[in-house]
Amino acid sequence: MGVVFWLLPLVFGASFLLTWALRCYALRRDLIDIPNARSSHVIPTPRGGGVGIVLSLLIVLPIIAWMGLISWTSMWALWGAGCSVAVLGFLDDHGHIPARWRLAGHFLAAAWVLFWLGGLPPLELFGLTLELGWWGHVFAMFWLVWHLNLYNFMDGIDGIASVEALAVCLGAAAIYAIVGHPDDTLVPVLLATAVAGFLFWNFPHARIFMGDAGSGFLGIVIGALSIQAAWLAPKLLWCWLILLGIFIVDTTWTLTWRLLRGARIYEAHRSHAYQVASRRFGAHLPVTLGVLAIDVLWLLPIALIVGLEWLDGAVGLLIAYAPLVWVVTRLKAGHSDELATRL
Repeated sequence: MGVVFWLLPLVFGASFLLTWALRCYALRRDLIDIPNARSSHVIPTPRGGGVGIVLSLLIVLPIIAWMGLISWTSMWALWGAGCSVAVLGFLDDHGHIPARWRLAGHFLAAAWVLFWLGGLPPLELFGLTLELGWWGHVFAMFWLVWHLNLYNFMDGIDGIASVEALAVCLGAAAIYAIVGHPDDTLVPVLLATAVAGFLFWNFPHARIFMGDAGSGFLGIVIGALSIQAAWLAPKLLWCWLILLGIFIVDTTWTLTWRLLRGARIYEAHRSHAYQVASRRFGAHLPVTLGVLAIDVLWLLPIALIVGLEWLDGAVGLLIAYAPLVWVVTRLKAGHSDELATRL
């Protein structure tokens, strides 16, 4: 395992340098996000830096599979889905791909993950084991596509998507190690390391944005890791769902309310709870640090308790999500931008 520790600085360094190179490339090619009425930033900023995360992880995955540190089935699941989603996002960052074609690509990537991982295993719910069969695979496919897209929706202020990925992946790795799956910590840790290299450039005030290539990649890979965790032990899927609580609750609540009031959910808006909070604070940093604090001080302890089987997974999820739902309702997430800002 000594070789693995050499991989961490190499992955961090690769992500760091690639992000720097991508920033130079974006500046030369004028790939700049210009602030508008629907933006949460006020300074024109290069985009597409998440490709550094993508390349850093995709290069190392075959290496650790060749070393026997992960299975080839896991490698192909993550590599194929992550690469395809990143390419789709990269092309969209450089031009425009109609939403229906992007969504079709997302479903194909989700199907690829489930093919290699064997679909969704039986789940545990309130002490009962549920054999969902093909319905479970369909549910898992929609979960992967939803998580991919919600990660894109939540990548709207400096550092938030990177900090979430760091906290969730390192938190999951810690739980794996504590509950008896230390060999499965490697990929989450490597992904967190790649994100850390990018975060140097993305931490408020960001010098480059992640872009759809990076956010989509993180969404599909983290989603795939959650499905893989269910095969290790059903309780670990609940752990991932709890750790991802901020992004799941904010996006699901916000888009549900937008649908109910007849808004087009695919149009740009600023009514997510984190966007409302950033306007009230007048800065991105307090919100990004708040997300980190909630992840570490609230969601991680509950996820660990579930991992240790001291609490049922579904019960733990309800406990974890309850205050998050209260926060997004207080911030009027999903309401009109004007109303959310005023109340």
